[in-house]
Amino acid sequence: QVQLVESGGGLVQAGGSLRLSCVNSGRFFSSFGMGWFRQTPGTEREFVASISWSGSSTYYADSAKGRFTISRDNAKNTVYLQMNSLKPEDTAVYYCAAQIRPGSSTASGTYGYWGQGTQVTIHA
Repeated sequence: QVQLVESGGGLVQAGGSLRLSCVNSGRFFSSFGMGWFRQTPGTEREFVASISWSGSSTYYADSAKGRFTISRDNAKNTVYLQMNSLKPEDTAVYYCAAQIRPGSSTASGTYGYWGQGTQVTIHA
């Protein structure tokens, strides 16, 4: 069973940094590609970044390129999202997810396990 728990969200000023963590308390973490998505009220969940099961391949939304870095530590069953140069438009609830279906890692429908989310709020 896969159980994902995010942490690391908070309130920071624009230009600041946060590092989100997502721990899988279940099994088979290293078997899954992992992704980060975000969502604001009234909008669909938006892809942010993904990483392959080995960590050798990563992919970013245009909004995240050059500012965010996704990484994973399979020994710790943890995936991270380092977010730098944060902007007010990055304000959202951030979710991590495990990809269990074939297809693009940017598509939320390919993910089958989701965490509960962590709130990120950026003040101008």
